[in-house]
Amino acid sequence: MRIRRPRWPRTRAGQRRLVQAVMAGCVLALLPVTWLYVSTADRLRTTADVPRADVAVVFGAGLWQGEPSPYLAHRLDAAAKLYRAGRIKVVLVTGDNSREDYDEPDAMRAYLTRHGVPDARIVSDYAGFDTWDSCVRARKIFGVDRAVLISQDFHIRRAVALCEAAGVDSYGVGVAAKRDVTWYYGGTREVFAAGKAALDAVFRPDPRFLGPKEPGVARALAAGR
Repeated sequence: MRIRRPRWPRTRAGQRRLVQAVMAGCVLALLPVTWLYVSTADRLRTTADVPRADVAVVFGAGLWQGEPSPYLAHRLDAAAKLYRAGRIKVVLVTGDNSREDYDEPDAMRAYLTRHGVPDARIVSDYAGFDTWDSCVRARKIFGVDRAVLISQDFHIRRAVALCEAAGVDSYGVGVAAKRDVTWYYGGTREVFAAGKAALDAVFRPDPRFLGPKEPGVARALAAGR
């Protein structure tokens, strides 16, 4: 069976319709990215000027041989810096623990304690399987209604937009990263992830795992008073 190759339209009208269709497709594809930039324009800060908040949320970014990847370590460094500066009181680490041999939250907790954040001020979310799940669980499970979000610069806009949609008043700290292959991959991935983010913000699906409410954040805050 022969597969016919698509042909360039022979008529000018056909060519014009094809060009218009391609342009319309490009515009539609870029709409979610535009939404992310517009909706988070006044919500991005640095570790020096981010507003004070009780809670910082650090999103998982992979492990290397059981330790935080360099990208994740940079996020955790920023959280530790904010804690030492008194800008946050509790760190909620959210990541993947879907397998026994892969535990992002515990690795993040261990890293933070080595860098000066008391264990009692760290709360673990073991079901932060993606950004939307982490944001919804922060609000519905841990009772977080205002937070500083910490991630890489290419991801932070999506994190802020989704947490805002989930009901968390958010400011984002975008951690700078070396422009290596991982950074370019992450930036490219965000273009496609923006579409899913827009759908999540509109339809607000339940996370993969919701579960009962947890008092970890409230306890950690009470312990510091």
